[in-house]
Amino acid sequence: MSREYDELLTRAQAGLQKISTKSSLNRLELPEPQVIWVGKKTILRNYSEFPKLFRRDPDRVLMYLAKELATAASIDGERAIFIGRKDKASFMQLFQKYMSDNVTCPVCGSPDTRIETVSRLHFRVCEACGARSSAKVN
Repeated sequence: MSREYDELLTRAQAGLQKISTKSSLNRLELPEPQVIWVGKKTILRNYSEFPKLFRRDPDRVLMYLAKELATAASIDGERAIFIGRKDKASFMQLFQKYMSDNVTCPVCGSPDTRIETVSRLHFRVCEACGARSSAKVN
């Protein structure tokens, strides 16, 4: 009887290891920010890719970046323009922070979330597990 139990336990653990290696965070990979400097301005050439990837409003994402970088910013077509010289690493770090704070589900870790507004309150709703959590909309 214990031999059958040990076999079932081994099979269950092997199945769990397969599931845990298929983390949903690996599915959502951030592209590398393409940064160029023109005078005292920083241009993020592939800015439009990030809001599409996060499934968030581009203006809200830009507002978040401008606030975190403590600078003025604007959108110009597919790119974003920031006042001052900012490096690629700071953009990458901010996009990762934005993703963990505002995009991924706090319950299951899935990046498949959307923002839902109910009487001026914002909720992050996970499409994978159905969890609702309060969202800080910048």
